[in-house]
Amino acid sequence: MICELTTIACPLLAIHEVADGARAWISGPLADGSLLGCWRTEIGTLGRLLVLRSFDTAEALAVERQRALLSDTPFNASSRVKSLSMESYAPFPFLPPPQIGARGPAYEFRTYQLKPGGLPPTLVGWQQAIAPARDYTERLVINMYALDGPPRITHIWGFRDLYQRSALRTAAYSSGVWPPRGGPDQIVEASSTIALPEPGSPLA
Repeated sequence: MICELTTIACPLLAIHEVADGARAWISGPLADGSLLGCWRTEIGTLGRLLVLRSFDTAEALAVERQRALLSDTPFNASSRVKSLSMESYAPFPFLPPPQIGARGPAYEFRTYQLKPGGLPPTLVGWQQAIAPARDYTERLVINMYALDGPPRITHIWGFRDLYQRSALRTAAYSSGVWPPRGGPDQIVEASSTIALPEPGSPLA
C-alpha cells in the first residue's frame, strides 16, 4: 500500500464547499485509490482540507497524480481554492493497515522533519515502542514516511477528545514507554494539527 496526503487551502467559510468538490473528484469514474479520510483543520493553520487516500501500487498513485497535475481543476478546485499540495507516503511496514470507522472525532496530524539518515533509527524506535505503549498507541491510525520532499514522517492519531489525548500522552511519558527510544534525536522540526472529520469521511 502507498498513500497520498493532499492538503487544500481555502477560505474558512468555503471549507465544506471545497470538501464536496474534492469528494466528487476522488469518487469520479476516472479516479483511482481508496479514500481513508477527509478532515478540516481546527487547531493549527486553519482553512485547510486534508484528504488521505491509499493505493495498491505506486503506479496507480502516479497515474492519479498525473490526472491531477494535468487537470485545469484538480480536486474540482474552484476559485475558492488558494493552494494544493500532494505528498506521497509509505506506511511503516510493521504497523497494520489503518482501520476505518469512528476513530475520532479529534484527529491529530503530527509531522516530524528528520535529519538526513534519520528514518532507519526512527523506524527501529517506533517498532520497539508500539507494544509497550499499547494504551496510547492503540489510538494511532497510521504512521508513514515521505517518499518525496525532505525526510519526514507523518502520523495520524484519533482521540475521543483532547482530554483523552492529554491523559494518554501523560501516562505514556510518565511510565517511560514513550516517546520511542532515540526517536526525538532524529527530529529537526515538528508540527501538530488537530482536525475534524468532514461528513462522509471513512475515518470519522
